[in-house]
Amino acid sequence: MALALATTIAQPLPQQPAVLPVAPPLDALFPYGGMARGSVVTVDSLTIALALLAATSAAGGWCAAAGIPDLGLAAVADAGIDLARFVVVPAPGEQWAVAVATLLDGVGVVLARPPARLKASDARRLAARNRERRGVLLVNGTWPEQVDLRVRLEAGEWSGLSGGYGRLRHRRIDVSASGRGAAVRERRVSAWLPA
Repeated sequence: MALALATTIAQPLPQQPAVLPVAPPLDALFPYGGMARGSVVTVDSLTIALALLAATSAAGGWCAAAGIPDLGLAAVADAGIDLARFVVVPAPGEQWAVAVATLLDGVGVVLARPPARLKASDARRLAARNRERRGVLLVNGTWPEQVDLRVRLEAGEWSGLSGGYGRLRHRRIDVSASGRGAAVRERRVSAWLPA
């Protein structure tokens, strides 16, 4: 009996993983209040993906984007990302997996849009490299393997126009997230972007 009790007490409690920051209120989508290092997160909205990068950038971290040729640097800056610590590989073509793997070696968060026919074996290798390097891979598109968290835009509404004139300035969004492990329970958030 004493041996069984000692074994039970000696087992370590599960630890919270190291996380990269996410600005409120989007931090509520993540079970640990931020993006867990080593995780693969799919995001179906580029606006939300940029908002997720902003807090890491504000904290002095490096971010990158790969395979998103239509990404405007003005939108990146408007989202609050420091362009001095933002690497862009707009169209890596056939070398997409190599480009993303290289970025994972030196950048905290990599936002990547996979090609239409990404092989599952390439996705597995990138996920393994991401875990090893302790980064976060944000995927804007279809990922052929299981991911740690899926962030989905449920509804959105733009504001800023008045009488048909002006500039779109803010977007109200309803977002949900669910995944595996600690993220199995679906979480929902409403927010204005940019914050």
